[in-house]
Amino acid sequence: MLQEPVSSIRGVGPKKAGALKKLDILKIEDFLFLYPRNYEDRSNRKKIAQLSDGEQAYVTAQVVLIVKGGFRYGKKRTLKLLAQDETGSLEVVFFAQAGYLEKAFQQGRTYGFFGRVSLQKGRMQMMHPEFQEEQSAGEGSCGEAAVQREEGILPVYPLSAGLTQRDLRRYSRLALSHAQELSEYLPAQTLQRNRLCGLHYALQNIHYPQDRTKYKEAKYRLIFDELLLLQMGILLTRSKIDHQYTGIRFSSRHKMEQFTDSLPYPLTPAQKKVLSEIERDMESSKVMNRLVQGDVGSGKTAVAAAALYKAVKSGYQGVLMAPTEILAMQHYEGLSRQFAPFGITVGFLSATVGAKERRQLLSQLSEGGVQILIGTHALIQSDVAFLRLGLVITDEQHRFGVDQRSLLGEKGDHPDTMVMTATPIPRTLAVVLYGDLDISVIDQLPPGRQPVVTKALRATQREAVLEFLLKEVNKGRQAYIVAPLIAESEQLSARSATEIYEEFSGRFAQISAALLHGAMKQKEKDEIMAGFYEGKIQVLISTVVIEVGINVPNATIMVIENAERFGLAQLHQLRGRVGRGRHQSYCLLISEGESAVARQRAEIMQSTSDGFRIAEEDLRLRGPGEFFGVRQHGVPELKLADLGKHAAILSAAREEARRLLESDVLLSDGENQRIKQRVQQVFHTAGQLQL
Repeated sequence: MLQEPVSSIRGVGPKKAGALKKLDILKIEDFLFLYPRNYEDRSNRKKIAQLSDGEQAYVTAQVVLIVKGGFRYGKKRTLKLLAQDETGSLEVVFFAQAGYLEKAFQQGRTYGFFGRVSLQKGRMQMMHPEFQEEQSAGEGSCGEAAVQREEGILPVYPLSAGLTQRDLRRYSRLALSHAQELSEYLPAQTLQRNRLCGLHYALQNIHYPQDRTKYKEAKYRLIFDELLLLQMGILLTRSKIDHQYTGIRFSSRHKMEQFTDSLPYPLTPAQKKVLSEIERDMESSKVMNRLVQGDVGSGKTAVAAAALYKAVKSGYQGVLMAPTEILAMQHYEGLSRQFAPFGITVGFLSATVGAKERRQLLSQLSEGGVQILIGTHALIQSDVAFLRLGLVITDEQHRFGVDQRSLLGEKGDHPDTMVMTATPIPRTLAVVLYGDLDISVIDQLPPGRQPVVTKALRATQREAVLEFLLKEVNKGRQAYIVAPLIAESEQLSARSATEIYEEFSGRFAQISAALLHGAMKQKEKDEIMAGFYEGKIQVLISTVVIEVGINVPNATIMVIENAERFGLAQLHQLRGRVGRGRHQSYCLLISEGESAVARQRAEIMQSTSDGFRIAEEDLRLRGPGEFFGVRQHGVPELKLADLGKHAAILSAAREEARRLLESDVLLSDGENQRIKQRVQQVFHTAGQLQL
């Protein structure tokens, strides 16, 4: 029954099936794992005279008057009922689907109403409550309400258009009545070691909890499940890479110091530590899969260059992929200069490279004449072929999906892989987002680097900000102004980049300003960014499209409008666009809002430039949603687990995953086969993991 499609349920036609598909429900079993987002306690039954303004309650009352018609609430038709019990009267108002609801009520019948009560002009009122007929089917009532009474603690599910809570409760009860068909997939020892309740008990009490204790037991088990299955999938992916493939053993004679000693600056201890980790990986027979995290300006590019040097000197080719053409070009120009004394040839490839030049480049690449190739997404196209690819590096990894990283890696025979990100990620999230990678952290900045002066300001200080910006521009510096919106919005009260550009260019015609946003064509964006990089544009007015992918040492001012609309991690990334040269730089946060969270963010931004501390604070303030907004494709969705709140459960789940795999690496033992099947199921749904 559980494996049957939802269309096999009586009353589920094409429209309802389509609505359920939007909730990722395709078969009856999926209802078991559509967890409630909240609960209604209908055990709070009250007489009308006992109701208090603002409370949620269940009231049984007789409908004595039905008033149809009338247009209110955005021209929607209304339906009003006057309901009474022996203690008083209650006004019930519906303003959506009023035509359908007119047929649902009959004068003189008794109904149960559940909703929030409000006191309106001395009369108690319920707006659009849930309802059911109180009389039994034998007394002549009809419809679903008479078949299934809704009492006690009821689940509240996420909805999509065309579905009601009553629909989903009926479907979840149907699925739960067949839950025994679903085998317990956790081994008995796992349940015992972690004091977990059984699967059927957990599912019953997450949907229809008998009491608070049973609900907490159920929720803990299902959170543990999500995190355990996630960790199992990640560790199995790593295990497959480690055991199935033999990596390249790069030469131990060619040391990275031969390259780094040629640099005009000394490496920091943090850079040296990370380089030793990378060199150890490259000289081993295992396939390197390493994430290098480092704040803006920490020197990740020097680390990448040293790894590329070792690969080429060992007889292999290297490739570096960046998310934007201008960032890729900056890498190309810098690395070409650094590698020239060593006779290493560097090539560049992007979508704008001409056909003739492209053919020549790809011919040289396939013959080994180009030793290092740097470019954008164009690198993953099928006609890009290497003679002997040994090292793959992606910059700003979160801008690329798992699939793109894999396509690049497939151009060699299990090459070593290194991914870099300037987006600091708390370790609890890093093991989830990048759990298939070893993690290195560059947690120091080079000495002498001036911190960016950060100030939180109110909208009333905007003129003073503009005066300061103009003073810096007149000194020969450049500036960014960032807004949360491309254009004005009726729904959101926030400044737009277009509005600011028109205002700025109108007032200060003598200053070269440009507008940049994500809706522009890539060619136009690249031309504007190149103009800013070359100093032809003095003020760049933009959306967050400039968050990653541009390095202009002469830019010293970052103005962020409506700073309250940005997360801490994003504010930090935007601030990282300035402070890259020898001049003092400034980040000015203009806020309209006065919320407690907005004030906390502003205080944190003013007090520290440590990206990892900021990331931890962002996780604390907003939860993992922002980080999972840039989640790699292939990571299963967490429905109940919150990595900000459940770090202890994540740790226990990770330990259990390690224990299971250490004792049975292929999960081939009897009990372990069921958990392996479950892991495959959830990762397959997410588009990842083939075991």
